[in-house]
Amino acid sequence: MAHAHQSWRIVPRSEPKSLAEIVRNFTPNWFTVTMGTGVLALALSQFPLAVPGLRPVAIALWLATIGLFALFSALYAARWLLFFDGARRIFDHSVMSMFFGAIPMGLATIVSGFLTFGPSLFGPAAIAVADGLWWVDVAMSVACGLAIPYFMFTRQTHTIEKMTAVWLLPIVAAEVTAASGALLIPHLPTTEAFGVLILGYALWAYSVPLAMSILVLLVLRLSLHKLPEREMGASAWLALGPIGTGALGLVLLGVDAPAAFAARGMPGVGEFAYGLGVVGGTVLWGYGAWWLGLAALKTGRYAREGLPFNLGWWGFTFPLGAYALATLALARVTQFELFTIVGSVLVVCLAAFWVVVAILTAHGAWCGRLFVAPCLAGDTTAPRFGRIAA
Repeated sequence: MAHAHQSWRIVPRSEPKSLAEIVRNFTPNWFTVTMGTGVLALALSQFPLAVPGLRPVAIALWLATIGLFALFSALYAARWLLFFDGARRIFDHSVMSMFFGAIPMGLATIVSGFLTFGPSLFGPAAIAVADGLWWVDVAMSVACGLAIPYFMFTRQTHTIEKMTAVWLLPIVAAEVTAASGALLIPHLPTTEAFGVLILGYALWAYSVPLAMSILVLLVLRLSLHKLPEREMGASAWLALGPIGTGALGLVLLGVDAPAAFAARGMPGVGEFAYGLGVVGGTVLWGYGAWWLGLAALKTGRYAREGLPFNLGWWGFTFPLGAYALATLALARVTQFELFTIVGSVLVVCLAAFWVVVAILTAHGAWCGRLFVAPCLAGDTTAPRFGRIAA
């Protein structure tokens, strides 16, 4: 335990980085902050218990997500403009390149927020903004889901013993976009709604089967080579991401399907899709329960050994949030009390994780210790994200 305490220690600020150094070392894993903050806002908005002041907190978190996304986008765009040679090296990095998936996933939480909070704040204009941003998100998630695996196959060096759940990040973006599209469908005209529904199912299929195959490989890797190094400890939770958003997408698209298919003269298909959402979502939820338990056990082991803080800790938030949202969605369609209870507990855990990780991230950013680009060091395999303490 003494060793664990030493690894969790936050070192004092030594020498701040200049703005130029921050830009030069800015990497897309910062967008995981927007993923975790955005999903907490959405989860709080759906919390089953009536808690005074909870909705304003959720709105504030969503607005903060927008501000952070804009700031991170500006910093990362500046890196490509000012330090192009260094920025392009990310495509050769076997870990950092995976975090391109965090950009469309962070944007998806903003789109969902415009549909959840926007109408009461901005009126009908919020729907138009969400519609436009969603199509941008579709393009980004499709490109990311194809381009990054292509670079894995052609430019990067990977081995089974170095594999982690980070491989999922570029793949999962499409199904996250599908789930946010399901929230958009009820606000659209009939023809466009049907197109978004069909595209939502296609995006789901673009992501979930491949993500499930990666999870199979991950089980093999864990069996043969045991747990990854401590710096990658938080990646244990990433497996919940594709399972949670996969279940959420099936449930939400299934809720939209009856009206959309009936308007096209196919009511039977819509009813089937609704049933598929309930049954398929429940099946994935049960699968996710296994990965949730495994993640908790692995995290407990890492904590005893010493779990150094890095930006990878945001992996504690979004996957858990996606699984919590899927649980609450199943609670709404099934009226099964177990889902309501479990969903409530998961949201509370998510909020607790977020508070801890947000505080440590703010301190690490202030110290400048989190602004580290591994690809600039010529390290294309070591999974390090800028530690606060060793």
